Amino acid sequence: MKVAYVLGTSAGGTARHVRMLADGLAGRGVTVSVYGPAGTWAFTGEPGGPDFTAVEIADRPRPSRDLVAVRRLRTLFARSRPDVVHAHGMRAGALAALAVASTRYRPRLVVTVHNAAPAGGLTRAVYQFLERLVAHRADQVLCVSSDLESRMRGLRARRVARALVPAPPAQAAATADTLTGLRAELGAGGAPVVLTVARLATQKGLDTLIDAAARWRDRDPAPLLVIVGEGPLEAELTRRATAAAVNARFLGRRRDVPALMAAADVFVLPSVWEGQPLAVQEALRAGLPLVTSRAGGIPGLTGEDAALLVPPGDAAALAGAVASVLDDPALATRLSEAAVKRAQTLPSEQDALDAALAAYQTLQGCHDRARREIP
Repeated sequence: MKVAYVLGTSAGGTARHVRMLADGLAGRGVTVSVYGPAGTWAFTGEPGGPDFTAVEIADRPRPSRDLVAVRRLRTLFARSRPDVVHAHGMRAGALAALAVASTRYRPRLVVTVHNAAPAGGLTRAVYQFLERLVAHRADQVLCVSSDLESRMRGLRARRVARALVPAPPAQAAATADTLTGLRAELGAGGAPVVLTVARLATQKGLDTLIDAAARWRDRDPAPLLVIVGEGPLEAELTRRATAAAVNARFLGRRRDVPALMAAADVFVLPSVWEGQPLAVQEALRAGLPLVTSRAGGIPGLTGEDAALLVPPGDAAALAGAVASVLDDPALATRLSEAAVKRAQTLPSEQDALDAALAAYQTLQGCHDRARREIP
């Protein structure tokens, strides 16, 4: 079997997921090619691996550049003749659909929808057009959350199923000395540590988190808010935290997230929308008490017992939930135990590879039968 992956511009999570699929399926004997922006692919962090060809797919409509990308993909598909094209993200999916439709050789098209439609305006209208194009052209649509599945079914997509987006394998537990050193580095002292790991972007709701942190700044000792991640809102969020006199540390990108989770007292993710966030999966594996928003695919990951779920954008509810965890050791213990139990039900990378390969084989079988039935 030959599989071509197509990805668009993203912050890196999608690229790392594609890298996992590409590496894993290549290890199972599948011939894999990857097409997408060089900058996005660089987020996977490791040279070598599957065959990669740069195709610039912007994060927003650029008609002339999009036409170049479609033509480039069409040429690459004609050259490599994949059995399946699997695009990740709505723009990548739409451009791949146009490229597949304009080739004589017609591979099966799978599109994974990783995000909800943006709010309002022209951007949302364009996104809705792309959704309809993908729903009409894709042989299968995979969605990272139940709300996206419902939306694509409503658009009459042919086959809709849940995508599996697992966190990387768990790392070895941090030593006591490592945890002591981390808390010293953070300057936590005896204060509880409230941790979040997220891209510093509007979707993650970090303005709500800082507003919530302002409500607990008079506690003694005041919790330390630790924010791990990079993004376009870093300067704005830093100013907001300073203006609110919030005890916060912005750490940027870190490679020791599991150790930071082990050193934290509670993990918080106040996103406006999420699919299957890797940070939530990692927090569950770590047995870390979890407070997060009831949005997108998050409740499906945590269930009702392994996290305190609050409405998106509600700083008062978020602050109250964090305070409950910090003030009630029994509650923190229950959440921790439920997180460990819930983590045992999360999909592994092998599960994701099995599901992807099964989907490709099913589509390939349907394609072959359809060819045989043509008079």
